[in-house]
Amino acid sequence: MPADRLSKPIEDIRLLDPARAELVRALRTIILDLNPTISEEVKYGGILFSAEKPFCGIFSYTKHVSLEFGAGASLPDKFKVLEGEGKSRRHIKLSSAQDIAEKHVDEYLLLALNASQKP
Repeated sequence: MPADRLSKPIEDIRLLDPARAELVRALRTIILDLNPTISEEVKYGGILFSAEKPFCGIFSYTKHVSLEFGAGASLPDKFKVLEGEGKSRRHIKLSSAQDIAEKHVDEYLLLALNASQKP
C-alpha cells in the first residue's frame, strides 16, 4: 500500500490522541513483521491485513484500539482476552502499548494468520 494512503488515517488518529496513534503503529509493525506476504488496506474505517485471506484488522475508537479477528470465534482463547458474542468475529481491546504483551497479542496474531492460510 502506498505510504501516503496509510499515513493519513494514522495522522488523523495522532491529532486526536497521540498515544492511540502510537498503539496503532506498534500493532501494524507487529502484524507486518509476521510474514513478508502480508498486505494491508485502509477499509471500513480501519486497517485490514491479509495473507492469502484476510486475518485481522486494527480499528481506533475513542478510548481504545481494537484488534479484530474476522474468524476469531474459531481461535483458541487460552488467555481469555478475546471479546465478542457474534457467530464468528472476536476482538481484543487495547488501551496502551503494555496491553500488547499483557494480552498476548503476538500469539493471537499467529493463530489468526495460520488459520487464514489453511485450505
